[in-house]
Amino acid sequence: MEARKTPGASVEAIANGFRLTIPAGDDRHYRLVQLDDYAKLSRRHFPAHPSRTLSLLARASASSLPGTWGFGLWNDPFGLSLGFGGNPWRLPTLPNAVWFFHASQENYLSLQSRHPLPANGFMAQVFRSPSLPPALLALAGILALPWLPLLAIRKSRAWLRALLGRVVQEDSVRLEVDVTQWHRYRLEWGPRRCAFWVDDALTLASSLSPRPPLGLVIWIDNQYAAWRPDGTLRWGVSSNQAAWLEVSEIETR
Repeated sequence: MEARKTPGASVEAIANGFRLTIPAGDDRHYRLVQLDDYAKLSRRHFPAHPSRTLSLLARASASSLPGTWGFGLWNDPFGLSLGFGGNPWRLPTLPNAVWFFHASQENYLSLQSRHPLPANGFMAQVFRSPSLPPALLALAGILALPWLPLLAIRKSRAWLRALLGRVVQEDSVRLEVDVTQWHRYRLEWGPRRCAFWVDDALTLASSLSPRPPLGLVIWIDNQYAAWRPDGTLRWGVSSNQAAWLEVSEIETR
């Protein structure tokens, strides 16, 4: 795994693992520290395919940290790289993920409206999206440019959100766990299902399975995003005290 971090953030070795720390700061600057195994890979060369299991011990510095943190497997759908400086070519795409994910109350990260699912808090979560060529998505974005002023209208954003909610399949459950204490987290990603355990107790068994390939990610940041069913759209960064996520005994197979 490689570390990526903003100024002042750090990754330190602890017994059999790592402590990821972001410094205290105001709501004007993004703070992130992340470990992943795909930084220099194009999305189609991400290393993880089903069947795959991730198990680790984890704890966080507080139960309600601003921003997000978590660990699991995803396709880095919002990543953008045009291939300069030795970086891979990567355009934004639709999300595929299976992970344990914590989102502060400022966030609203579910696209489902007809059957509401947890949109923040500490969750076990799966996203499955169609496999669309990045070039097709880029073309769709170009064709949509003349219609962008409509997104200034809340009803238009609500319509677009409902459309994406039909395209992107999603399953999740909120976890009632004291995240400041060490717990054993395990997820299993199979070709037709995903399952999550906390301390050997099954918390979610889902018939959804994200489309491969995916990459391993462990992170903590101070970012939030909220796209609510009524079309309200908010994003940004929050002020925060110094915060950390510790992970240990990481096993993948």
